[in-house]
Amino acid sequence: MKNIMIAGAGVLGSQIAYQTALSGFNVSVYNHHIDTAERRIKALKADYERDLHLTADEFQKGLDNIKIITDDIATAVKDADLMIEALPESLDLKEHFYEEVSKLAPEKTIFASNSSTFIPSQLAPFTDRPAKFLNMHFANQIWKFNVVEIMGTAQTDSQVIEEATDFSREIKMVPIVLHKEQHGYILNSLLIPLLASGLNLWAKGIAEPEMIDKDWMISTGAPMGPFGILDMVGLRTAAQIERNTYAQTKDESHKAIADKMDEMIKEGHEGKESGQGFYTYPNPAFMDPKFLKY
Repeated sequence: MKNIMIAGAGVLGSQIAYQTALSGFNVSVYNHHIDTAERRIKALKADYERDLHLTADEFQKGLDNIKIITDDIATAVKDADLMIEALPESLDLKEHFYEEVSKLAPEKTIFASNSSTFIPSQLAPFTDRPAKFLNMHFANQIWKFNVVEIMGTAQTDSQVIEEATDFSREIKMVPIVLHKEQHGYILNSLLIPLLASGLNLWAKGIAEPEMIDKDWMISTGAPMGPFGILDMVGLRTAAQIERNTYAQTKDESHKAIADKMDEMIKEGHEGKESGQGFYTYPNPAFMDPKFLKY
């Protein structure tokens, strides 16, 4: 693989694009808003300098491998060996995208989705290449939490799994190959119950987010609690997952949680990226040593 297309430059899409470019691949980025994609990718500079000690010149070398950022799917995918989709968690949106990109991608292109919500057998039917379709699920802050969960369907060619595994290692990820499809993969199967419990406590008025996080962090030694994690994920993504869960289960608690997060989003509180979520950034309260003492 040499040429990689990233579809969607949100929180994770921008990270996947830059990490791939930093590892020496030619990257094209498709995003509806070009300026937003450029801003998100360049904003990673402080994180890479802080956590990986990259110099300004080293960070720029990664940027130089992002050959194009475009709002035209055909331009982005025309030479792609691998396309990684990181669009919002809407099945209708993904269906429309996969039907369109299938018409435009070269026959060689492998399709991968970073979806947290949908398993590959839900998405592969929207494409013209189920044998070349799989999910590649990245953890947030991939330069630091460098795991990618790889999950195919019964139709996915084993060679495609191998190629995705090799590619993951080349961009300095640790590949975790799942033997079967699993909603939530491994990470979210473990993490979602924690986040859901925290959100339920908040929605019911049991305690404020800071108190919930404080209890969890002191009791377990974890570096952040569920609401710190939700800020990293982004409230738009978290709210969409709650809406999807409500649509599937008709459990009113998920609708109530989504509605509460929508109120925050309307006020511009979208999480770490916007500078305000459940906490204020770049110096959230849970990072203050006093947070765990008083």
